[in-house]
Amino acid sequence: MLNHTLLENIKTTLQKSKVEKLAAIASEETFSAKDLIDLSFYHDEQVGFRAAWILEHVYTAHQHRFLLFVLYFLEKFPKQANLSALRHYVKILAFMTRKNAPIEIRKVIAGYDTGHLVEVVFAWLIDEKIPVAVKSHCLNILANLNVKHSWIREELLQTMDFLVDKESIAFFAKVKQVRKQLSIRS
Repeated sequence: MLNHTLLENIKTTLQKSKVEKLAAIASEETFSAKDLIDLSFYHDEQVGFRAAWILEHVYTAHQHRFLLFVLYFLEKFPKQANLSALRHYVKILAFMTRKNAPIEIRKVIAGYDTGHLVEVVFAWLIDEKIPVAVKSHCLNILANLNVKHSWIREELLQTMDFLVDKESIAFFAKVKQVRKQLSIRS
């Protein structure tokens, strides 16, 4: 069921200050991270984008509120088709899979079957329609999950070799950073 108050608040253009305010409201139980996840799939892509943007701020600034719905987020993650919302989704998952993620998040990731997420993230990485900002976070996710799935390293190195000439200079810089991360862990 949609949270109609939240929906009304994000139907109009948001500035970062309002996103931060709405993220703080989510931390006070007026609406939940689950409401934001649900709204990120809204038929109006701008509403979906704004919900995902607020969700990212809930994750970074009010993580205790996000923790209640980590599994729900992971379940919904592969289904996100709104490219603007997807940018925030992959950024959240990149944060969640870092080695310095909060212990509660690391425990969830360690116990979660991330194989399907890896497949989806690889598919997004090679999809020509996916924006480079999303692909950049996909590289982080895959490099981070290499600890859990050792086969990712070789596959990711080959994929980066294939993509490096097809993407922007910013992508090339991210590839360089990820190669370094992968060489440290090998």
